[in-house]
Amino acid sequence: MSTVPMSIDPRAQGAASPAGPPTADDILRAAEGLRWNIGGGFHEQLMEDIYTDAARLADRSVTRPGEQPRFDLDRAIDRVVTSRRWGFPLMILLFAIVFWITIVGANIPSRWLSFVLIDTVYPWLHTAAAAVGLPWWLSGLLIDGMYLATAWVVSVMLPPMAIFFPLFTLLEDFGYLPRVAFNLDNAFKRSGAHGRQALSMMMGFGCNAAGVVATRVIDSPRERLIAMLTNNFALCNGRWPTQILIATLFLGSLVPAYLAGLLSALAVVGVAVLGVALTFVASWFLSRTMLRGEVSTFSLELPPYRPPRIRQTIATSLIDRTIYVLWRAVVFAMPAGAVIWLIANVTVAGQPVAAYLVGWLNPVGVLLGLNGVILLAYVVAIPANEIVIPTVLMLTVLLSGGGGDAGVLVPAQANAATLAVLRAGGWTTLTAVNLMLFSLLHNPCSTTIYTIYKESGSKKWAVVSALLPLALGVLVTFVVAQVWRLVA
Repeated sequence: MSTVPMSIDPRAQGAASPAGPPTADDILRAAEGLRWNIGGGFHEQLMEDIYTDAARLADRSVTRPGEQPRFDLDRAIDRVVTSRRWGFPLMILLFAIVFWITIVGANIPSRWLSFVLIDTVYPWLHTAAAAVGLPWWLSGLLIDGMYLATAWVVSVMLPPMAIFFPLFTLLEDFGYLPRVAFNLDNAFKRSGAHGRQALSMMMGFGCNAAGVVATRVIDSPRERLIAMLTNNFALCNGRWPTQILIATLFLGSLVPAYLAGLLSALAVVGVAVLGVALTFVASWFLSRTMLRGEVSTFSLELPPYRPPRIRQTIATSLIDRTIYVLWRAVVFAMPAGAVIWLIANVTVAGQPVAAYLVGWLNPVGVLLGLNGVILLAYVVAIPANEIVIPTVLMLTVLLSGGGGDAGVLVPAQANAATLAVLRAGGWTTLTAVNLMLFSLLHNPCSTTIYTIYKESGSKKWAVVSALLPLALGVLVTFVVAQVWRLVA
């Protein structure tokens, strides 16, 4: 809106006297002076500007008889992105492309990091420890335990995270993720949940604890609780690397090399879509049992599309997501590595403690299409999902007799060597598939459980949030294992 230039008569300012603030009379005198100084055409100019802005808005929004429809880029994109026919296929295609780029692009840096951290630095640390005369137990605890776990985390997790998170953030910056929430709104309504749960679920794909906090946008306490209890079915930052690595190693090896990346990407997308479907199922179950009630309504505003600020987005995602998640994984991996080395080297009646634990858990693991090592890894990794795969690898190597020489099983070809380690531990394609399913469905990490407790103010719902997905994970893996064995 344009403005009318004006001058103010100093005599009509109504300035405050040195003794104190302006009085009512001072303000009225100032208003009277301003009224005369703005001139007689002010009101006409004000109304003209209002009508000009209204006409401009109408011209952008209204198509009059005989006029050609105006082209609006946002609406043209939304006709495809949010359409009933193309919305969901396009969503799956976009995420498949993101995963394919992640899987194919992470191979080379992962091999390089494995060569540097494990093939080069790991033997050098052993040589240095022997040169300074470190006791075997201290060398094993620090190098074979804490350092090796950290090296596995960095070499296995950093490359896919450094590619996936910037790509995911670019979709968010472009304005696409709110369209995903729009597409899912009707499904949430049918499942008895709040449409805004789609937004908290999208946040959960970054971090489930953040997704739980994001449920504050839901006004209804009942529907907010449903969103909190089901947010774990959205794959968080810590579980993406597990999904990508296992799909690459086992499923990608089932087809020719030129199709390996595509099949791996589709497998990961399939697990993510299964998580969304189970969110609807669990929401429907909760809304008709423990959390029965009326569905509320809301309005969802779609932001305009905007060109992603590529440099800023990449820098922000690397710092806020990749480095944060990697640091969190390293912080938990170091003590976890120490625990793993201790239970693998402290013996009772000539057997490592880990061997007893794995032996106790193995019958249950085999029944679920997994094994005792995987179940023990998930117990050790309760503080953070990021350390599941490094824990599995270390336990497999140490219990297979690698001991202090575990590093020799990890040559520069990181993927092939990792596959060899897991195959030596008795892994099959069924083990890999059920690990991907169990990674989706197992209990939340300790941070998410604590966040649910703080947000709900109830220990009961915190316990339900842990047991509900765990029970579903046990059920799903058990059924898949039995059907797989019958068919095979």
